Amino acid sequence: MKSIEEKYARLLTSYCLELKEGDKFYLKSTTLAEPLVREVYKCAIEAGAIVEVDLDFAEKNNIFLHTAKEHQLRYVSPLYYNAMDKFDAYLLIRAPFNLKEDASVPAEATKIRSEALAAANRRYFTRIADRSLKRSLCQYPTQASAQEAGMSLTEYSDFVYRACKLHLDSPEEGWLKVRAEQQRIVDHLNKCQRVHYKGPDTDIRFSTKGRTWINSDGRSNMPSGEVFTSPVENSVEGTIRFSFPAIHGGHEVEQATLWVKKGIIYKWEASKGKDYLDKIFNIPGTTRFGEAAIGTNYEIQKITKNILFDEKIGGSIHMAIGQSYLQCGGKNKSSVHWDMISDMKQGGEIWADDELIYKDGQFLI
Repeated sequence: MKSIEEKYARLLTSYCLELKEGDKFYLKSTTLAEPLVREVYKCAIEAGAIVEVDLDFAEKNNIFLHTAKEHQLRYVSPLYYNAMDKFDAYLLIRAPFNLKEDASVPAEATKIRSEALAAANRRYFTRIADRSLKRSLCQYPTQASAQEAGMSLTEYSDFVYRACKLHLDSPEEGWLKVRAEQQRIVDHLNKCQRVHYKGPDTDIRFSTKGRTWINSDGRSNMPSGEVFTSPVENSVEGTIRFSFPAIHGGHEVEQATLWVKKGIIYKWEASKGKDYLDKIFNIPGTTRFGEAAIGTNYEIQKITKNILFDEKIGGSIHMAIGQSYLQCGGKNKSSVHWDMISDMKQGGEIWADDELIYKDGQFLI
């Protein structure tokens, strides 16, 4: 009988990344994920891939940003840049030691580091858009993530694995069913040009003319379960309140409400963390939306303060400020892409071209 790590690794390498003979594969995680890293490495080697492994240790980034001189901050590993520029596949296994580790890093060091990595990030976003870089992001359960989610490690592990459909005899078949169901939804949305989210303290409209809705079926993220697009930048109008906590850079914002006119976020409030919003909205590109999406993974019903899971909550919507998705036709550019989520199960509605297509967390089409 296969271990859960073996089952997970097979799903990641076969279904998500579709690794094949000769693929150059960059695998990044932390030492906490060694059991899963080992199985992914084994599957990748069996598939004939060329594998490079990069494992972080506890406080590596914290030490670097607090201690490095400017020439060190501006140095970018040739292996990392080459992977983003030329490799065929990239897997990031999140396995944090401490989720608050970087909350107090120097702002100037962070800024310099972001500038240094900008070219690699541009290549990354360009190549995942056309899938010339097969990218997947997943989670390995750690104590830090379990505590953040308010669960024991055993409970959190079960939550992660069920969200990935690893409880099924054939997780891949489960994700193929998701792909088929969501394709029906995106096919309908891609025939529409106007979308309207309505709910408690939310009334926001945007155009998707010339944009593409994407079926996020578990290949780029594991778990997945969402459909998303990038709205026409200057078309967004109205007000939206995000009922779930919004987490970014170790900071938490609660009950964020944004007011938008001609695509520009011109006013914002929050019951907690407004000072952080004030800082974020000073960063170029953040006062426009880069994404609008609908979560469809009904195995996920609890906020865990981890965006990989929270944005997929079945019966929720989310919108992201900042960087657009090139594969959707989005044009907004920013160093920030911050997803903010709202529950739709209590009176939420989605209208597309004046047709009610979604109510109380469920599609009607």
